Amino acid sequence: MGRRSALALAVVSALLCQVWSSGVFELKLQEFVNKKGLLGNRNCCRGGSGPPCACRTFFRVCLKHYQANVSPEPPCTYGSAVTPVLGVDSFSLPDGAGIDPAFSNPIRFPFGFTWPGTFSLIIEALHTDSPDDLATENPERLISRLTTQRHLTVGEEWSQDLHSIGRTDLRYSYRFVCDEHYYGEGCSVFCRPRDDAFGHFTCGERGEKVCDPGWKGQYCTQPICLPGCDDQHGFCDKPGECKCRVGWQGRYCDECIRYPGCLHGTCQQPWQCNCQEGWGGLFCNQDLNYCTHHKPCRNGATCTNTGQGSYTCSCRPGYTGTNCELEIDECAPSPCRNGGSCTDLEDSYSCTCPPGFYGKVCELSAMTCADGPCFNGGRCSDNPDGGYTCHCPSGFSGFNCEKKMDLCSSSPCSNGAKCVDLGNTYLCRCQPGFSGRYCEDNVDDCASSPCANGGTCRDSVNDFSCTCPPGYTGRNCSAPVNRCEHAPCHNGATCHQRGQRYMCECAQGYGGPNCQFLLPEPPQGPMVVDLSERHVESQGGPFPWVAVCAGVVLVLMLLLGCAAVVVCVRLKLQKRQPPPDPCGGETETMNNLANCQREKDVSVSIIGATQIKNTNKKADFHGDHGADESRFKARYPAVDYNLVRDLKGDEATLRDAHSKHDTKCQSQGSAGEEKGTSTLRGGEVPDRKRPESVYSTSKDTKYQSVYVLSAEKDECVIATEV
Repeated sequence: MGRRSALALAVVSALLCQVWSSGVFELKLQEFVNKKGLLGNRNCCRGGSGPPCACRTFFRVCLKHYQANVSPEPPCTYGSAVTPVLGVDSFSLPDGAGIDPAFSNPIRFPFGFTWPGTFSLIIEALHTDSPDDLATENPERLISRLTTQRHLTVGEEWSQDLHSIGRTDLRYSYRFVCDEHYYGEGCSVFCRPRDDAFGHFTCGERGEKVCDPGWKGQYCTQPICLPGCDDQHGFCDKPGECKCRVGWQGRYCDECIRYPGCLHGTCQQPWQCNCQEGWGGLFCNQDLNYCTHHKPCRNGATCTNTGQGSYTCSCRPGYTGTNCELEIDECAPSPCRNGGSCTDLEDSYSCTCPPGFYGKVCELSAMTCADGPCFNGGRCSDNPDGGYTCHCPSGFSGFNCEKKMDLCSSSPCSNGAKCVDLGNTYLCRCQPGFSGRYCEDNVDDCASSPCANGGTCRDSVNDFSCTCPPGYTGRNCSAPVNRCEHAPCHNGATCHQRGQRYMCECAQGYGGPNCQFLLPEPPQGPMVVDLSERHVESQGGPFPWVAVCAGVVLVLMLLLGCAAVVVCVRLKLQKRQPPPDPCGGETETMNNLANCQREKDVSVSIIGATQIKNTNKKADFHGDHGADESRFKARYPAVDYNLVRDLKGDEATLRDAHSKHDTKCQSQGSAGEEKGTSTLRGGEVPDRKRPESVYSTSKDTKYQSVYVLSAEKDECVIATEV
C-alpha cells in the first residue's frame, strides 16, 4: 500500500511539473518477451501458482543526460519512473491506461528547460513476488537491463526501437514534443496568441509571432494607421485611424495649421502665416495691390498703391473725395455777385447776371451813383473803370447794403443768456443768478448774509447753502436742533426741550440727568431733572432722610481719612526738619509762636474760595522787599482748608497768639515801628487800618478753601490745617 502511495505521489508530481515545463519526453512500452521466465542471473522466478518460472514483471525507467558510457546508477538527471506490475513473462502494453489505473502509457518526463537534443535511457525489467513490493535496489530481482543513448529532434513522430538480449526482447518507442505555446528545436520559444493591450498576434510553426491584420511591431502592439497618414504628423490608437498631432490637420495630417487669424497666407510649419503675393501684414490681411483687386477710384481717377492695404486716388478736375466719388460744385461758394444766378459746369461755372450788371461774376454794374443804388444809408462812390461801390453803415452788408447783419450770430452772451438784436446793438437777457453785459458774472447770493446763528454761507448759481453750527439746522440755520429727537431719556422718561438743552421727566423710581439710575427708595411722584439748573424737584412724598444721612456719613468718613493721612505726613516732615530757630528760622512749625520774634504784625485773611478776587492793592504786595515777598510766598503756598467750622472755634486762641506775638516782636527795635505796624492787644484796634484775621464762608457750600495772604516781610503766618 505504501508503494502505491509513493507511486501515486510521483505521478502527481510529474503532472504538476508538466504545468511549468517547456516540453515532454514520452516513452511508450509496447511489448516485453521473456521466453523462459528466467531472471537475469538465469534463476527461475518463483512467482505464485502459475508456471514454475512465471515472472511478475514491472519496469524501472531512468532518463538522464547523454553519456558515452551509460551508467545505470542514479541520479536520473531528467527523471525516473517505476511502473506497477504490468504482466507475467511475455506481454504487450496498449496505449493509454493499462492494467493498473495509476499507470499511463506512454510514460511522460516533463522538461522545464530547453531540450538538449540527446539523452541516455535505462530500462530495467524487474520481478516481484508481491504487487506492493516494487523495490528496485535488489539486483536479484533484475530480469533484463537496457542502456542506450540517442540523438532526438523535437517532433510528433515516434522513434521505434527493439532491444534483444537472447532470452528477452523489449520493443518500445519514444519522442520529444513541446508543450502548448512552446516552439523551436529545443522548445525554448514561448508564444501564446493574444488579442489585448499587450499584443494582437497568433503563433507560427516555429513560434514566431504573426500579427493580426491591422497591427505591427515586435509584439504587434502598434496599430497600422490609415494608408497615407503622415508618419510624423499623424498617429492612431487602433487600425485604420489617422489622428493629427498639434499643429496639423487634414485627412492624412499633412496640412499645417496657420497662425490664428491668417487670411491670405500659407504655412510650411504650424503657426506660420506666409503671405501670398499681393498681401502683407501680420495676418496677411492687408492688400498690397489694392488698386488692381478692388479698383476703388471713380470718375476716371488714377489709383496708386501705397502699401499695407492702402491707396491714393488722384482725382480729375471737378471731382473730390477719397475715391473721387464727389463732383465739386463750383457754385457752392456763390461766386456770382449782385444777385446773379450760378450754373455748375464740369470744372467750371457760369453766372447769369440780373439787369444792370455784367462781367464773369456780375461784378460790373451799368448803374452809377447818380442812380442811388445804395440802401439803408449806404455811401456810394463811382469806380474809375465803371460801376460803383456802396460803403455800408454798421449793421448792414451786401453790394447795395441791402442785407441786415445779425449781431447775435456770434453768440456774444454767456451762461445761457438770450441775445436780443436791437438793430445797431444787442442786449443779453441773463439767466437767474448771472449779471453783467454778457451775463458773465455770477451773482453773490451770500451777500445778504442769509445764514443765521453763525452759519457759514456757500454761494452757488442762483442759490446758496448754509453750514450750520452745532445746535441749529434748516436752510438758514434758524431752527434749533431738537435735543429730544434721539430720545436721550431712559426708562420711560419724558423729554422736554429747553432752548438748546433738554430736560428729562423721570418715571417713578428713577433719577439722574437721563433718568438712567434706579433710586434706593422710589419717590411718590415723578421727578423732573433740569440739566441747566442741575437740581432735582420732588413732587410730593417724604424727604429722603436715609439717603441724605448715608451721604453725610460717607463724606465725614472720607474727610477723617484724609485728615489722618495729612497728620501722618506732617509728623514725618517734622521729624526730618532741624530744630526751630526761635527768632527767625524759616522752618518753624505752624501754630508754634513761642520763640518767634518778628518786626511787624501779621495780617491773616481767611477768605472763601468763591469770594476771592484780584483786588489787592499794589502797596500790599509790592513793598520795599519784593524779592523777600516772593520767597516767602514760595515757602508758604496757599493752603486749602475745608473744615471752616473748626477754625471758627479757635478764633479766640488765634487772637491770644497774636497778642503774644506782638510782645515778643517789640524787642526787635524801632525799625519795625517805623513801618506802621500796630500790635493787637486785648482786641484794640491799631492806628493803621489793617485787615484782621477774618473767617469767611460761602452760603452756598459747606466746605471752602482758605487762602493765607501776607503783605510784609518776615511776618508770622498763623493757620490751622485740619
